[in-house]
Amino acid sequence: MTEGTQYYFNLTNGTVEEGHQSPGTELMGPYATRAEAERALQTAAERNQSWDEENAQWEGYGSEGSGSDEPR
Repeated sequence: MTEGTQYYFNLTNGTVEEGHQSPGTELMGPYATRAEAERALQTAAERNQSWDEENAQWEGYGSEGSGSDEPR
């Protein structure tokens, strides 16, 4: 993605920027297309939900039936 135009989603004003125009603390990206940048918040929410579900699957992993409370 280093070649060509990169797009960023500006968290402060909710707009898509072509190229790195604002401080990095205000941006999500870079994205390869304007459409990807426009979906930045939705994409982040979907990833967070997926990661939360994966973490829930790991809660208590190995605590049942291990035969010991000692860490391995």
